[in-house]
Amino acid sequence: MLFVTSTFASFSEPTRQPRKVRWDPPEDDYYTQVTCQYLRADYRQGYAYIPLSEPQMTIQDNDEIESSNHGTASTEEIGHTTQSPSDLLDETVKVEHDDHTTLFVWILVFASSISGLLFGYDTGVISGALVTIRGDLGPAELSNTQKELITSATTLGALLGGFTAGILSDRIGRKWVLAVADLIFIAGAVGQSVCRTVPAMIGGRFVIGWGVGLASCVVPLLIGEVSPTKQRGRLVTVNVVSITLGQVIAYGIGAAFESVAGGWRWMVGLGAVPAGIQLLLLPMVPESPRILLRQGNRAAAFMCLKKIYPNTSNDEINSKVTLMEESIKESVAISKSTTLFQKSKIVFLVPSNRRALSE
Repeated sequence: MLFVTSTFASFSEPTRQPRKVRWDPPEDDYYTQVTCQYLRADYRQGYAYIPLSEPQMTIQDNDEIESSNHGTASTEEIGHTTQSPSDLLDETVKVEHDDHTTLFVWILVFASSISGLLFGYDTGVISGALVTIRGDLGPAELSNTQKELITSATTLGALLGGFTAGILSDRIGRKWVLAVADLIFIAGAVGQSVCRTVPAMIGGRFVIGWGVGLASCVVPLLIGEVSPTKQRGRLVTVNVVSITLGQVIAYGIGAAFESVAGGWRWMVGLGAVPAGIQLLLLPMVPESPRILLRQGNRAAAFMCLKKIYPNTSNDEINSKVTLMEESIKESVAISKSTTLFQKSKIVFLVPSNRRALSE
């Protein structure tokens, strides 16, 4: 068990007290071997990241905290975590006024959450469409097997889309993956609305599933990475609410077109409308600062963070950008140095990861 303390001599108010962070290394040896350059220390209303190489920081193996170069200061245990230092080093550096959600953030959250609405709509609308298709796809009545294939094709597409979403978003960016998903949503909706056979309908539902898989994986990432630290959980929930809203809208559309001849074509075809709206709004949505830094565009990442934290000083934004760069370098290094088997082992054998999977 390690205890870390530091004296914040560089701050203008000498009365502020240092804090103590306790870390229990996880059981998996792989993580204990990962070297991290920073540890997080609580500092009243903000966090300060102090390099381990600085002389002010002392690491001890017991509960005694030695005085630093600037004198003895009292310590207070602020929490206990089983995270490794590499987990503590992330881009969620808490900066001043980070609890304020600006209009800019709300706009991008609602624009991104249209994908959640599409998720809910396209998975919910098929229940009403199957009732009204009747003989429009060839057979006088769809068999149970045909109905099952039409319904499950979306799930299969979503599964495959989810597998590719993470890799694709790291390569081309979260925003561009959303654009691809919107095009897939539009193509799938139009394809379903004009199809004349059961296989064509199954294919349209499969295409829609790819869009669902891409969007459902990328949207929470994008919202989390462009939201203020303290508001991330709340803002990501907007996407979850949008999924439910999409299902409600789908049931309402189904009821409205129930008695209309060929009404099911309108039900599935109207899914292209929200996708088109989101495609038009995407120019207003910034790329994730994390992706911008992966691409080496530090200036664009700085400007994005400045819009997210408009009341924060440039120095604090620069510090946040620097820490994000360190986190990205570490994650890239770990990704390149581990095999698929090792990654799978980490996911399923590390107790903290198993808990996350079971929740």
